[in-house]
Amino acid sequence: MSAAIASNWSGIGAERFEQKAVTREPTWVKWLIITISLSFFALFLLLPLVAVFAEALRKGWEAYLAALVEPDALSSIRLTLIVAAIAVPFNLVFGVAAAWLIAKFDFKGRQLLTTLIDLPFSVSPVVSGLIYVLIFGLQGWYGHWLSDHNIKIIFAIPGIVLATIFVTFPFVARELIPLMEAQGKEEEEAAIVLGASGWRTFWHVTLPNIKWGLIYGVILCNARAMGEFGAVSVVSGHIRGETNTMPLHVEILYNEYQFSAAFAVASLLALLALVTLAIKSVVEWKGRQVAAIQ
Repeated sequence: MSAAIASNWSGIGAERFEQKAVTREPTWVKWLIITISLSFFALFLLLPLVAVFAEALRKGWEAYLAALVEPDALSSIRLTLIVAAIAVPFNLVFGVAAAWLIAKFDFKGRQLLTTLIDLPFSVSPVVSGLIYVLIFGLQGWYGHWLSDHNIKIIFAIPGIVLATIFVTFPFVARELIPLMEAQGKEEEEAAIVLGASGWRTFWHVTLPNIKWGLIYGVILCNARAMGEFGAVSVVSGHIRGETNTMPLHVEILYNEYQFSAAFAVASLLALLALVTLAIKSVVEWKGRQVAAIQ
């Protein structure tokens, strides 16, 4: 009996060894893949990033700081932050509501709603900007009514906010929907059976379970809001000092051959992107820790 068991174990061991031998790639293949990956990273990500900062600082720190404190640059920075501060909370509320509705309830049109949430991913930002011009522009559907009531949306901050909300609203919802579907409805149903109200269930049961996914979605939404160019370019009118966000200001400076100033503002956008990436990595790490504990 012991000989048979030993024979079986040896057979299993040989089989596992053969499986590992079959799936194990030669060392040169591993290093080739690593080299290709690092080369692509260096060529398409690291090198442009280094080039942005090198061009921004080519004329020294004084010119760099002067480009950032120039009135039009400060106006573009301020407008970018204002638009993000308005668009992100709107998308936060919508994303949580949409994810709750789709993940926790079965209703007619559920699949249609899920598809519509992905619409900004499939529509060009330029097209979305043109849609707002068609609706709210002077020659648009509501243009004359808005003009008669002295309400300005296109070529003003409201149009920029609307366009930004449109292109960024899937991020929070898309991050929360699969998370909430995977968690199921059992904990919320148990809380309601025990007498908790809907709001109490949300604050004390649902929100703690989705907080890391929610933060992750907000980070992505904020990054896209600050860096959006296409839709904002169509509805802004490119009015210097009034409707230019940071990406639009960079374009204007570059077209005017003010390369150092353009790269200085672009470097600030790159820094915001790097900070966003760092926060994203921390949130992912914290989320994995919490998942491992649970």
